[in-house]
This record gives sequence, C-alpha cells and structure tokens, in this order.
Amino acid sequence: MNITSNFPGGNIVVERVEEDVVHLQQDLRDTAGDWFYWYFSVSNAEGKRVRFNFTGSRVFTARGPAVSTNNGLTWAWLGQGVLEGNSFVYTFGPDEKITLFSLTIPYTGADWCAFLNSLGTNRSLVENGNLGFSRQGRPVETLWLGCPGGTPEHRVVITARHHSCETMGSYTMEGLIAYVLSDDPEALRLRQRTEFLFVPFMDKDGVENGDQGKHRHPRDHNRDYDQHNLYRETAALRALLPTWSQGHLHAALDLHCPWIADGLNEKLYLVGSKQPRIWQQQQRFGEILERVQTGPLRYHASDNLPFGHGWNTGFNFQQGFSFCDWVTELPELRLAASVEVPYANANGGEVTRESARAFGTDLGRALAAYL
Repeated sequence: MNITSNFPGGNIVVERVEEDVVHLQQDLRDTAGDWFYWYFSVSNAEGKRVRFNFTGSRVFTARGPAVSTNNGLTWAWLGQGVLEGNSFVYTFGPDEKITLFSLTIPYTGADWCAFLNSLGTNRSLVENGNLGFSRQGRPVETLWLGCPGGTPEHRVVITARHHSCETMGSYTMEGLIAYVLSDDPEALRLRQRTEFLFVPFMDKDGVENGDQGKHRHPRDHNRDYDQHNLYRETAALRALLPTWSQGHLHAALDLHCPWIADGLNEKLYLVGSKQPRIWQQQQRFGEILERVQTGPLRYHASDNLPFGHGWNTGFNFQQGFSFCDWVTELPELRLAASVEVPYANANGGEVTRESARAFGTDLGRALAAYL
C-alpha cells in the first residue's frame, strides 16, 4: 500500500502502518495552533479493508471524508457511517488502482484552468491576467469581465482562498462567474454596467502546496492588510484597488469556508462588519439574496454573524486587518462581506461542486438586484 500527498494540494503525515490500520495526521507545518485540512492518495490497496486513524484533532466534516476513485474527476462524501471516532474505514474495490481522500472537495490551479476551458465561446468575454507572482514564483491569476469598451457604473471585486484550504469558495466563485456570463437578462444588464475583478487564489502557494493557510505563522493572508504586507498577493491587491476603482468600486465579496462542522459552521452566512454603514448594507444584501435565491443550498439573512458575537470580535483580528476591514476604508465602497460557505453541510443541504456553484449563481443574482 502506497500513501502519498506529493501532488498539488496534498497534505498528510503518515506516522506508521500496522497491518490494516494507518496512523496519520494532518500536516500543520507553519500553522500557529491547530486546523483540520488533509488530502492524500492511496494506491496498491486493491481489495483491502483499511482503517485510517487520525491521531490528532477532529478532522471530519458532518458528511465524513470526501473520496474520488477516478483521479478527481468526481467526488462523493463517504458519510458518517464510515467513521469510528477520529478514524474512517474504507474497503477498496478489487480494481481500485488509485483512490483520493480529503477533508473537502479539493480545488487547485488545474481546476481553475479546467473551468476557464469550459467557458467555450464566453472565453472571449473575459480577460485573464495576474497580480504578479507569489513568493515561490507562481502567477497569481486574475479574471476581468464586464463593461466592454465603456466606463462602468459599478466595479466589483470577488476574492477567494485567503485561507488556502477553503476550497468550496472556489466552486462558489465559478458559479458567480458563470452567472455573470449567462444569457439571463439581469446578468446581461449587470455585465454591461459593471466591471468585475476576480482573484481565485489569494494564497496561491498555499493552495498548490496543500497548506492549511488559516492561522499561518506569523499571520495568514487574511490578516495581512496593514501597511506592511508580508505577502506579495495582498500588497498587490492593496496597490491595485484604489487606483482601479476611480470612485466606482461599490462591492467586494471575499469567499471563505467556516470551521469544520456544527452549529453556525453548517450554515451560509455573512460576517458582520464593525462599521454600522457596512453592516446595514450587508443586511440589505442578505435580504435580497434570501429573496432571489433558487439553488439547493438555502441562505437565511438571520444567520449573519454581527460584529461582537461568536468568533467575530476584535480579539480574532489582533494579527492584522482582514481584506474586508481594509477595503471598507475606500470611501466609495458600499458593500463588503466575507461570505462563509460550509465544507459539506449547509442548513441540511449537501455541499458539492454543483450546489456550491448554484450558490454562486444566487450571489450573482443578488449582486445584480443590489447594484
């Protein structure tokens, strides 16, 4: 049996193998404290029944681990029935050559490229670029679309993967882009009047290396919006947006995933701003989103987390400004919000590639109505 994480997005530490039990844990490398992301492959295990025992903290979503038996082409949740404490049991088929297991449904640069290729004739409506290069020399991709050849009424920026492990935000971004490019009359009007900037990987190195990203030492990318930036990506975005805006940057959404499971972590919600004017607009946007949504993942504005409640306090931002904290300093900015998309379970609905994309479509409808 061969177990490896030596591929884009991979993350695991194998401690030892005892017959049909593998003892392992997530790789926390430069994480300050604990987090839960892991992703590995198994080969040469045909016909075996194996227990994968995680020796550290909790590592399973409300739907158990995710699995792919066709090299990531499709993914499915194994469910709670395979769990035994902090372990899961899996029986490999007799012809199962390579199997992928993960905390979540993974998303790396290869998935982004596949999405761009899937746009077909709509590819001509978008412009690809980058924010420069990461510390390790990777291009930090951007996608621009909307308001061809004119001055927009609105500009909107959408970011994802400030925390590299939060993959479901990427599928949500795909759905939002697909909506803006669609033939829906409201989408057509939106892209005629609005210029969009999408940044799919704010922590590009972390995505490809399979890092946790959250609580990165000495601070993570979503606490790096003070004057002195540690990361090239955040410095580049801070430099770009005030110049690009020209007084028209009216909305900014930052796509995230919450903690692993339970309570609010299994709901779609907006993270409330400490600025009353922004919180008022978040509530307005939330009411619109709740009204126009049609997808299988149901959002309720009452689930939004006001500043000063739960984890959303000043204590959680001691390391530095978040993206949404910083962007609200631009005087023309009306709406800024971190949007939390659960890993596996959202108000009882199953979070998959397809359902997360559908929620992205709902976000697009809500933006069209809001603007």
